[in-house]
Amino acid sequence: MKAQYLEAGKIVNTHGIAGEVKIIPWADGPEFLLDFDTLYIDGKPMEVQRARVHKNCVLAKLAGIDDINEAMKLKEKVVSIHRDDAKLEEGAFFLADLLGLEVRDADSGEVLGTLSEVLTPPASNVYVVTGGKHQHMIPAVPEFIVETNLDEGYLRVRLIEGM
Repeated sequence: MKAQYLEAGKIVNTHGIAGEVKIIPWADGPEFLLDFDTLYIDGKPMEVQRARVHKNCVLAKLAGIDDINEAMKLKEKVVSIHRDDAKLEEGAFFLADLLGLEVRDADSGEVLGTLSEVLTPPASNVYVVTGGKHQHMIPAVPEFIVETNLDEGYLRVRLIEGM
């Protein structure tokens, strides 16, 4: 079952004295978080009054957080978004939804294991598959990923010799 809330970043500090917080985003880029009017902290909705990108972070002013003392209470808190508020491009997935998928060989149908981790180096994501005969690290590019089926819970891949 897909989680209703998805972790999207962490508040790492305050910014200024008016209650702004500095968020390190856990997305492809900080701009992603600017699309949300509400963020969730400890399951509680927090209205975003304003937000902007600063370096690779997001500086946000949250409703009810009006001074540095209130902002300090949020330091180290994880920021989540509601799944229904997010708009993904066609063919894009939340990494959290990929974790736990059964991974199958596209040619033989053999179950290779479970997608247990997604590495995010600069070139392209890499899927780590464990729980089978071997651990596999598979680049998340069309040459290797044949089908991603979230509804039925599997990923079909085409391996090359030596993988």
